[in-house]
Amino acid sequence: MTAKLLVIALLLLPLFAAPFSAAVREALRRIVGAGFWIAGACVLPLLVVQLGVVLLRSVFSVSFIWLQESTLYLFGAMFLLSSGALLLRDGHVRVDIFYGKAGEKRQALVDLVGMLIFVLPLSVLIIWVSWRYVGTSWTQLERSQETSGLHIVYILKSLIPAFAVMLLFAGELRAAELLNKLRGRG
Repeated sequence: MTAKLLVIALLLLPLFAAPFSAAVREALRRIVGAGFWIAGACVLPLLVVQLGVVLLRSVFSVSFIWLQESTLYLFGAMFLLSSGALLLRDGHVRVDIFYGKAGEKRQALVDLVGMLIFVLPLSVLIIWVSWRYVGTSWTQLERSQETSGLHIVYILKSLIPAFAVMLLFAGELRAAELLNKLRGRG
């Protein structure tokens, strides 16, 4: 319990330092950017592996579970590790009725409230809840339930808190940017 609180406090620390420290902001941007780079590196292998799965099954009537599972791992990494960078670039899908017609300051306020009420607490909650889940998986070096499957389930599960950390860091950076915009400095 204490370890969880300490980790979450350390993860939230940049939220308070981000508006003041350019070095902290740059470090967070690099971490989020690294996640995005890894996600991008998964795209081509995912396409090749999925094509291989389809061709092997339809042409040769052969399927390999480890190959099918690898598409799940690649897609999981691609989706989860890119989320932070997309948030930072304001690339998430937005369903708005009033937002598009609002001025820049109002949009910044809506985004800031969304970061503070939804994104940051949800990120902390995901880290909190997944802590034991992922830890147990690593302790057991969890394997696929299929005998010929990939035996690195613990790595796949580790993407859950990694996703939350990326989202948390991107949310902190975005909140700092929005706060500066509202103060007339951005």
